[in-house]
Amino acid sequence: MEKMPFQLEMERETTMVSAITTTTATSQVATSDWRAELPLLAGSNFTLRELRTSDAASLLAMLTTEEVSRFISPPPTTIEGFQRFISWTHREREAGNYVCFAVVPNGMDTAVGIFQVRSIEAGFASAEWGFAMGSPFWGTGIFAEGAKLVVDFAFDTIGTSRLEARACIANGRGNGALRKIGAVQEGVLRRSFKRNGQLLDQALWSILADDWRLQHRIQHSSSIH
Repeated sequence: MEKMPFQLEMERETTMVSAITTTTATSQVATSDWRAELPLLAGSNFTLRELRTSDAASLLAMLTTEEVSRFISPPPTTIEGFQRFISWTHREREAGNYVCFAVVPNGMDTAVGIFQVRSIEAGFASAEWGFAMGSPFWGTGIFAEGAKLVVDFAFDTIGTSRLEARACIANGRGNGALRKIGAVQEGVLRRSFKRNGQLLDQALWSILADDWRLQHRIQHSSSIH
């Protein structure tokens, strides 16, 4: 969650600037060829889709506020920086290393947040996922529903077996959100995240594909009785 791929990738991109001038939450995947293009994932009042260059301005406005950015790696500080980040997400998706969904509420055209999944093991068997969303959309239910869509996508389409997430101990909202969707806290990573010159402790959370599917079967069975 905290270790968004902003800072390191923006440093890499700086050297390349001259070369780069409504369905339910059960997720209906338009295509399984996610390396070519991410599918649209439709929630009850929002859509998850591929990031577009036109999202840069809205992401700058939504993700650089103090309440949002204090628990993630420093985001880009300009529209151009977000445009380079968006271009990087496309290249990494094509390489099969990473996916990043834009969160677009119904009635809007641009992103108010992102969900990302990053491979940490060859073949995406294990992956780290994270999210960031503009504070005006906290408490709207978009996170909980969107997270389930992304987890389903990671397990059912990408083929991931284990998803990990990290959240600063001080980030009560983030830890609570992970617990609410069924993630299991495995431990504390001491002084593992550096922000504003401070080393902070993080909670390590995981979701396993087998556990996730069992939970879905139990919920489905309960709903039909």
